[in-house]
Amino acid sequence: MIIEGKNAILGRLCSYATKQALLGKEIAIVNCNEVVILGSRENILEKYSIMRKKDSSNLKGPFFPKVPEKIVKRVIRGMLSYKQERGEKALDRIMCYNKVPAELENAKKIHLESFSNESKRAKMVKLNEVARLI
Repeated sequence: MIIEGKNAILGRLCSYATKQALLGKEIAIVNCNEVVILGSRENILEKYSIMRKKDSSNLKGPFFPKVPEKIVKRVIRGMLSYKQERGEKALDRIMCYNKVPAELENAKKIHLESFSNESKRAKMVKLNEVARLI
């Protein structure tokens, strides 16, 4: 199953992918750099910059990713019990890509309407902008 990440809301996209992976399906999320986080720009960037500051001050962890595809994978990991066998296998079934790989280019992609940000007036930030600023 291939999920299109363009203009998808981060939390909804990740929860859908998590549920499908727990059911045993192989998931590929493409265009992770186009995923949207809803909220005010200042609050989102402040939250992620605090995470980066914690990361740089403590060499033992936790480590927070700087690349959009790894940020999406980290959000999915937070929704799974990845320390148990079932959650670990579900996490291994999910692959995230910033662009569409050549082998997945002609395949059918799922872009559910519930993922889309219907309201253009809503405050939002794209994930590639967050990754660039942290």
